[in-house]
Amino acid sequence: MSHSASPTRAKFWTPGVVVLAFLMAAGAVTIVARYIGGIGYVSNLTTARPWGLWIGVDVASGVALAAGGFTTAFLAHIMSRHYYEPVVRPALLTAMLGYTFVVLGLLVDIGRSWAIWKPMVYWNFNSVLFEVAMCVMFYLNVLYLEFVPIVVEQYKGRVNLPGPLAALNGPVDGLLKIADLITSKLMWALIIAGVVLSCMHQSSLGSLMLIAPTKLHPLWYTPILPLLFLTSAIAVGYPMVVFETTLVTSSLKLDSEMNILAPLTRFTVFLLGLYLALKIGDMGVRGTYVYLLDGTAQTNAFLVEIILGVIVPWVMLVLPRVRQSRRGLFIACSLIVGGVLLNRVNVFVVGYRPPISEANYAPAFGEILVTVGLIAGLMFLYRFLVTYLPVLNRPKQEVSA
Repeated sequence: MSHSASPTRAKFWTPGVVVLAFLMAAGAVTIVARYIGGIGYVSNLTTARPWGLWIGVDVASGVALAAGGFTTAFLAHIMSRHYYEPVVRPALLTAMLGYTFVVLGLLVDIGRSWAIWKPMVYWNFNSVLFEVAMCVMFYLNVLYLEFVPIVVEQYKGRVNLPGPLAALNGPVDGLLKIADLITSKLMWALIIAGVVLSCMHQSSLGSLMLIAPTKLHPLWYTPILPLLFLTSAIAVGYPMVVFETTLVTSSLKLDSEMNILAPLTRFTVFLLGLYLALKIGDMGVRGTYVYLLDGTAQTNAFLVEIILGVIVPWVMLVLPRVRQSRRGLFIACSLIVGGVLLNRVNVFVVGYRPPISEANYAPAFGEILVTVGLIAGLMFLYRFLVTYLPVLNRPKQEVSA
């Protein structure tokens, strides 16, 4: 079976999309309230507890779960495994939207959001945050440039502006052709830059917590935390592609892509196994396994993260019959995605206990609304773009075995 990307042209305003629009509106109203009344007006964040749900989910988890963009690009383009090309565009779109909403989440979370441009001018080479900021900024622009050919493919030679704007059809089409020429010549460099930048800031997010040995629970604090962040992000890349593709193909009644997804997860068996080995080995070397039976909320969260988020799905994916089952594959990949999400929340929220903050943190309703609104916005734009741009793949020709 060969594939060709094309717009779905499905009905856009479905009941589900209406619900997404409602959640987006609720989140937007809360964001406006945050800027009018300040962070404390809509959140439980304080000077003693400066980060919470927004950093744990909107930023750290968003960055990790967008890893499918660079992992699929590495596999299909750098490793020349072109068989996996059909999942590259959806993964690219997910990464682009994911990083866009990471930046929006940062704008909401940062107290002086109007100063977010300063790392571009005032360089601090001793700051991990500086490295994260620059890598995320450059990688987001790389993702936008990588997406340009998809837009050009849809509209090049077919620009039809209405009414008095019709005179601009020629110049607009010319700009599209120029953009296509530039990006096509630079695509190899953009792909390499995307992989390198992703590896840099995925690990650096873990480095942020290395300066907080007295604030992070020993089950998560480790000198190899940057390596664990990087390997977990790489391990979740392909499961996130499976998770996203299964949901989209089921929702839009498209081809299941099981002929691509099943062999893709064979890489996950090794990648997730490597992450698990590093995690368990680190616990053994540092002796932190003594905390596992404490019965506290932190140790229980760690056990759920490791057992349900790593061990169970790894065992499932080792079994060929699970990889060949659409339902089994989706469940295993959903557990991996949930495990990485829980890991980031555990590191930045559950396991983080600043000594000067005695009270336990719980996200306010306003924080939840903002997070839900941003996620709904990501899903809304994904549905809109796959409806009108050639992102998802359609089978062109069936070839009998």
